Amino acid sequence: MTEATQRTSDSGVSIWLDDLSRTRIESGSLQDLIANKNVVGVTTNPSIFQKALSQVGPYDAQLKELGKVDVETAIRELTTTDVRNATDIFREIAEKTDFVDGRVSIEVDPRLAHDTANTEKQAEELWAKVDRPNVMIKIPATLEGLPAITATLAKGISVNVTLIFSLERYEQVIDAFIEGIAQAAANGHDLKHIGSVASFFVSRVDSAVDKLLEANGSAEAKALEGKAAVANARLAYELFEKKFAADPRWAELEAKGAKKQRPLWASTGTKNAAYSDCKYVDELVAEHVVNTMPEKTLNALADHGNGAASIKGTYEESHAVMNKLAELGINIKDVTDKLEADGVAAFIKSWDSVIADVQSGIDRVNS
Repeated sequence: MTEATQRTSDSGVSIWLDDLSRTRIESGSLQDLIANKNVVGVTTNPSIFQKALSQVGPYDAQLKELGKVDVETAIRELTTTDVRNATDIFREIAEKTDFVDGRVSIEVDPRLAHDTANTEKQAEELWAKVDRPNVMIKIPATLEGLPAITATLAKGISVNVTLIFSLERYEQVIDAFIEGIAQAAANGHDLKHIGSVASFFVSRVDSAVDKLLEANGSAEAKALEGKAAVANARLAYELFEKKFAADPRWAELEAKGAKKQRPLWASTGTKNAAYSDCKYVDELVAEHVVNTMPEKTLNALADHGNGAASIKGTYEESHAVMNKLAELGINIKDVTDKLEADGVAAFIKSWDSVIADVQSGIDRVNS
């Protein structure tokens, strides 16, 4: 293990890789990151699968085996195979951590982001298709996604809630989680291995807010560049601490074996070259969090990251940042609402590319 990744892990952060492909699994790359860089889980999304499935070659053998199936069936088979194989690689970690880590996430079709009933239906189908206890089903934190999150957890299915940008929505996600676990308990499910994370997106907030600050042009605005995303995430951690401590239902559920839904920092690759390439890792270190990183960010952390605790004691400063943004006329809710809509749209665009690429593959191997 590298010193920096070990220090980050020792500070309470579970390092997950934000990437998966057939090549990564079969080459031994994933196993190497587990062995040498403290990686204890994997997340996927439509953009990640678009990148993986656009490669000519790695998936041809399975496509030949499938034959001339419809493209939706082929995508389901290819992606769930990768996720199933990855969960098997992580099974030992899952068992050693009592299924806190060793998790691999697969997302429902992004075109269902505003369709509660079909999100719930597909989450159950993916859970059954992968058929591994350490898989997590990703459901977006749209308003329509919230009841699907509760209903999915109520069936004993582990959930990764994705595309969270605002504190308001994050609070709703925690409420949906606690209600889902309460229903799972009422339905007779063993709560011990039902896992959940709340994927709070980070760097995209700075990308959006910094543009507004640059447009403002004042010295006060300039001083706030690169601060909104970390402040927003740190306040999410404050909310995490407060909500689980204050909800009387949670103490009862925890006594039955339930585990808290951990905050997961997503979108942690640095998009502005003026900022540290470890910024959204090193500035968000605390106990009981996950940081899912693209490999470039993971390598930067391993090479020169800090990994020391960096959230506790920052709440007052973080509230001050958000207050100053408001004083400058920046409405953070408007920013995060747009980021959510843009995030859904971007994943749908990636999924459209997946469909085109897999159809091309089906045609190629059956020609």
